[in-house]
Amino acid sequence: MTRTAIVSNNPRATLIKEQGKHVSKFIEEHVLINGSALSIVLDTSSYLDISSIRKFDNLLHSVINIKRLNDVRFINKFLEESNKVLCQGGLFVGRVAASHIRKNRILNKYRWPFNRVVYFFDYLIKRVSPKLSLTKKIYFFLTQGKSRVISDMEAFGRLYSCGFEVVDSKEINGDLWIVGRKQKAPAFNNDVTYGPLIKLKRHGKYNKLFTIYKIRTMYPYSEYLQEYVSSKYGLQKGGKFFNDPRVTTVGKFFRKFWLDELPMFINIFKGQMKLVGVRPLSSQYFSLYPEHLKELRSKVKPGLVPPFYADLPETLGEIIASEEVYIKSYLREPLLTDIRYFCKAAYNIIFKGARSK
Repeated sequence: MTRTAIVSNNPRATLIKEQGKHVSKFIEEHVLINGSALSIVLDTSSYLDISSIRKFDNLLHSVINIKRLNDVRFINKFLEESNKVLCQGGLFVGRVAASHIRKNRILNKYRWPFNRVVYFFDYLIKRVSPKLSLTKKIYFFLTQGKSRVISDMEAFGRLYSCGFEVVDSKEINGDLWIVGRKQKAPAFNNDVTYGPLIKLKRHGKYNKLFTIYKIRTMYPYSEYLQEYVSSKYGLQKGGKFFNDPRVTTVGKFFRKFWLDELPMFINIFKGQMKLVGVRPLSSQYFSLYPEHLKELRSKVKPGLVPPFYADLPETLGEIIASEEVYIKSYLREPLLTDIRYFCKAAYNIIFKGARSK
């Protein structure tokens, strides 16, 4: 049964009673729950409970939900409704049974090799089946969406897509507690996919956005976390994010052997890309480039094999310089430039072990 406590007279006592002192202490590091600030403490899995208090639109300073997001049927709708009732800069506090925590708990609970067997079936039933179109309806019909497993990166990404930024997170009592600050209106993205084939918006010729096709190597909603990952982890050699937490274990294998990029041949056949050329960039990554290179990039199609593999630059500045040299050369001698860069890239990949990370 859904139980909702709205504008509790003693939020601290409610939190301590329901979740313990450690959770209350963590939340109070960010939220003034027993003061003049208007806050609500919820224990609900339904966004309708938030919709019912629309009289607080843009007024609440914090929304604290002690029900796990894993049990919320429509997670994004729940976060979107929370966004509506919060004032600008208001805080949403929630908890998630994150996949890595659940995995460790299962592996530690049972002996090897039974722990691996239990984890395998748990992974299929509670993490994979809720996301595949063939099994999703069955799972939600049987469980109403409860107890499905999501990763911390997916939870963060959902928050960002719904207009929040992640302020803090902490593992307490087997759950991941997250504090998100309202920044803007939700994106209301209805095109998010969960299957193995994903579609992403990238900058192409004339700086127009187009859709590229790839095999999934990251958790869902990872595209919303580029700024978060950039600020927290920074760039490593080669211009990729250092130790990118959005990449799955299987994704690392796919990236190592370029299997994730095979669907981009669809973009080549559609005339949106070519075999050799600069990388198709996301808007966030594209914003890091200087204006003169943005203008140069607008004159050429992006490619599947970037000049990166020919020049092997290590920093973003070196990547930018490499692309500028390639584009200027391509504009003078298109065919010879692509042949030269393709041969050099092939040599570095085969004999020097150049790999994507």
